[in-house]
Amino acid sequence: MAGIDRQPDIEGRSKRLWLHDDGTCDIELIPSLRSYTYDRDEMIPQTARLRLDFYELAAARLAEKGVRTVFLERLGDIFYRASYIPAPPFEVIVKNIATGSTTRKYPGLFPEGHRFNPPVVKFDYRIDPEDQPIGEDYLRAAGTDVEAFREVALETNALLRSWLAPLDLWDFCLVIGVDGEGRPVVNSEISPDCMRLRDDVGNPLDKDLFRQGADPATIISTWTDLVRRVRG
Repeated sequence: MAGIDRQPDIEGRSKRLWLHDDGTCDIELIPSLRSYTYDRDEMIPQTARLRLDFYELAAARLAEKGVRTVFLERLGDIFYRASYIPAPPFEVIVKNIATGSTTRKYPGLFPEGHRFNPPVVKFDYRIDPEDQPIGEDYLRAAGTDVEAFREVALETNALLRSWLAPLDLWDFCLVIGVDGEGRPVVNSEISPDCMRLRDDVGNPLDKDLFRQGADPATIISTWTDLVRRVRG
């Protein structure tokens, strides 16, 4: 694998990046799962491969419909090549259902399970130990085209919901970067690690399994079945 013979140029909790002179990078996914709210942080082998299985399918689906992502090609079980676009220090979250941080941080505003129509888009500043909501005017003052980011997030939401139906996409987060021409591009993976997804009877198919204390075998089995289902 190109780049593996030297130390990564960038390393975070969930991935390592090797940068290339042609504006691309090679990315290795790290099999880490983390929940600040539930104080759980573990390495679970096989989850990195399953995340990439899902992301490869999702990126292809979005590309068919004109939503640009950084994904270029898969290089191995846990490696892929991507366009290198620096990530901003905030993420974009789309909420179709009131759950998680919505009901935890704003108690009494919406009942658990309330369905938003239209979906809610919010922005969180990425900072340890817990991401924090950030006002859109701060982002505008920092030069972010908030409406363009919102448009990409909502279009991604509509495409994912259509692709994953009858599974129920409750929410998900994206990191969106900007290319050299100022156009927004989805910069983050799209996988069960960054969404809430339910089956037809409400069982979690995502990182909520980890948050709720499921053992590694259950998480791996559920994600394996999910990838098989969406692959068709």
